[in-house]
Amino acid sequence: MCIGAIVDAGVPLEEIESELRAIPLKGYSLRQKKVKRSGFSATKVDVVLKEEGGRMKSPVKTFRDIREIIQTSRLSRQIRQKGLDVFRLLFEAEAKVHGKTLNTVHLHELGALDCIVDIIGTIIGLSLHGVERVFASPVNVGSGFVTTEHGILPVPAPAAAEILKNVPVYSSDMPYELATPTGVAILKGLTSAFGDIPCMEFESIGIGAGSRDFKNRPNVLRIFIGSTPSAMGKGLSCGERVSVIETNIDDMNPQIYESVMEKLFEAGALDVYLTNIIMKKGRPGITLSALCEEDRRECLCAIILKETSSIGLRFYEAERRTLQREILELKTDYGKVRVKISGLGDMLKASPEYEDCKKIAGKLKIPLRDVLAKILASMPG
Repeated sequence: MCIGAIVDAGVPLEEIESELRAIPLKGYSLRQKKVKRSGFSATKVDVVLKEEGGRMKSPVKTFRDIREIIQTSRLSRQIRQKGLDVFRLLFEAEAKVHGKTLNTVHLHELGALDCIVDIIGTIIGLSLHGVERVFASPVNVGSGFVTTEHGILPVPAPAAAEILKNVPVYSSDMPYELATPTGVAILKGLTSAFGDIPCMEFESIGIGAGSRDFKNRPNVLRIFIGSTPSAMGKGLSCGERVSVIETNIDDMNPQIYESVMEKLFEAGALDVYLTNIIMKKGRPGITLSALCEEDRRECLCAIILKETSSIGLRFYEAERRTLQREILELKTDYGKVRVKISGLGDMLKASPEYEDCKKIAGKLKIPLRDVLAKILASMPG
């Protein structure tokens, strides 16, 4: 479905096949056809094995086998690394649910050859589209049971459920497996964030078809390929989701805050700030707030709990929009000074780097405010 959607969005299947020849594997071909799924016109892409009797008997079964094939291929370094990341997710999940290790678990019913083509072909297709970041909606896992070599298992299958940890999922009333281990490994391994469609302008849309044709809803995967809206390109970024972490503290030496803030910034915080508050019984206190991307939240929470007297945190999701900015070096009477430049349309904002100005003031033994004023006055525009 992934490759089908990518092809439907405009990448010729022949180009993906050509890139796949960089992998030393034979015995398969790719076939595409137009189909309908509940009224949707979609592209169906199949991996056709050249041996009869269904799946091909392949000596490639372990993670060590896959890693050797990918690393010795002529694929680009970036595609090789992304492919290995996805396969590691897949094998680690299979190993955990079967009580084995990464190097002893086998692919079994996943099918080594078509699994490689599915994963690497998807990564190649996204690269050919020029995709830099991938966002995905919450995953519908389906419901009911699925028949495997290990017997009848509940949906989602154990390996798929393991991979889907920390991914937003839901279950519809469709009595089918809608999220396979390979599919969710591709999704989790390549996706930057899950949630709503980000602020973007659609350039192409692709619809990839699944094998079944459901009566009540289309069994398809849609891909929207686009870029930052042109209006945003003039200086304003698209809205992005961030996590806000907060804790109220009234029993800690204030000198500790500086060290905590430094550690939070080093760990990837986008912003850290302190707010004076009045707590119960009139006690003065401080709200420590930290902004971060979602994947840094747990790390920052751990730092706050370890480095402060806090015994509890709260966090929530927020959206923010920022002016695009860049750091330039400006030649001044004091030497080179870094300046942060941001703007929106004809509006331009500039701010000298505080630490640079502080060093100049200390070295020349002049007031910091004089240094800041003179640098701002010397800036063009």
